[in-house]
Amino acid sequence: MEFEPEEVLEPVSPTGQMLKSSVLSLVILGVLETEVPIHMSESRILSQLDEVFLPINPRFSSLMVIDKNGEKKWKRVEVNLKDHVKVPVFPDKMSLEFYDEVFSDYLSKIGMEQLPEDRPMWEIHMFKYPTSTAAGNIVFKLHHALGDGYSLMGALLSCLQRADNPSLPLTFPSRQSTSKMDGEGGHGIFKFVTQIFSGVINTVLDFGGSILKSTVAKDDLTPIRPTDDGAALQPITITSVTFSLDHVKQIKCSLNVTINDVICGVVLFGTRLYMEAASYESGKAHSTALVLLNTRSIDGYKSVSEMVKSNAEMPWGNRFAFLHVPLPKLTVAAESSDPLEFVRHASNTIKKKRNSSGVHLIGAFLETIRKYKGSEAAAKYLYSTLNNSSLGFTNMIGPTEKMALDNHPIGGMYFVVAGSPQSLGITMISYMTKLRVVVVATKDHIDSEGFKSCLEKAFEMIFKAAVSPSSC
Repeated sequence: MEFEPEEVLEPVSPTGQMLKSSVLSLVILGVLETEVPIHMSESRILSQLDEVFLPINPRFSSLMVIDKNGEKKWKRVEVNLKDHVKVPVFPDKMSLEFYDEVFSDYLSKIGMEQLPEDRPMWEIHMFKYPTSTAAGNIVFKLHHALGDGYSLMGALLSCLQRADNPSLPLTFPSRQSTSKMDGEGGHGIFKFVTQIFSGVINTVLDFGGSILKSTVAKDDLTPIRPTDDGAALQPITITSVTFSLDHVKQIKCSLNVTINDVICGVVLFGTRLYMEAASYESGKAHSTALVLLNTRSIDGYKSVSEMVKSNAEMPWGNRFAFLHVPLPKLTVAAESSDPLEFVRHASNTIKKKRNSSGVHLIGAFLETIRKYKGSEAAAKYLYSTLNNSSLGFTNMIGPTEKMALDNHPIGGMYFVVAGSPQSLGITMISYMTKLRVVVVATKDHIDSEGFKSCLEKAFEMIFKAAVSPSSC
């Protein structure tokens, strides 16, 4: 694309440059499940986009271009909204099972397709057919270079209102831990010195281990990592399972851990169950989960107008980091293993990672690569980090009240990340009283329905082991 000297262009963030490169291009699909049929006309959709969506952030009206110095920049353009709205057409009056399959295939298709480079990097897909979970589905497809999950969730929420009372703000569950293991009490100077010492050790181990994992220390080839070649261009399947947040909180309370610890433990245990079922002894293989963390210290979402300020406390953009979490091995038969060990492992590992500066050093190291070798070299390093691990997962918090989009009550919501070289990705989001866990898997290598069943079994086993009639 040609650069026009008189234009003032906004630089693309270093992370944004890595997420949109020749070796790595990630997109986020956000799905809203409506409780009523989608009845918005094309003119209504376009007016809503023009009046509500585009003003959220200039990036939704910008192209990523290369300036005369070879730097990636955001260039404002006129947006032809009709190019960004897709309304697929399928046969009418078919069964819910038919539309379930059609919608699953459609999600997989648009997840694999690259966004056109001659227009801003987002689309909205209106699937106006009923499925077993919704009367209709509205899919927001946005390139990850536009922002991370926190930013794009903030943008999405700007388009939504509380279903019961649009004049009231949406509220979110607290992210504060009730665990007493995070630092209450202590023994004065001894505890302080111990924390400093362990922090230094953890930092060295995290940073050194991350460098090795991103370069030479690849995970074993297993049913969830069947090849070293990467899976970014392979067909995918998307399936999901829903858990009760009340049940998650019961496990959390019983084990004195965090909600993140619980869901991380469920994913680790469910993954090992699937691996062992798919291939004997693979439950003992060396496998690593790459956990994506938001690096902002947040408790709920800020308005987009606050996020885009130059001195914003919770700024717009891509502010996340990776943590390598080894999967505990199944040393005995699945039925005889202690499922709570996976939750404890997740809790202890994440605690150690928090008491470490490894994440910040890794970020500085990536920025050094970008500064001296360019964004493509940094993107290759990030690609290798993803490709050398076995799975990636991330979670987000959603509102506690039911939402509505233009008078369409939203019964469920979830998101996925597509375009990763990993064969398995898991995303989680809470909404009202439910926790939605979504599995993105390569179609020809991983049985997504089988994996979903293993997640359900893992949750059931952990809940049974953790919760007694006298539990809180």
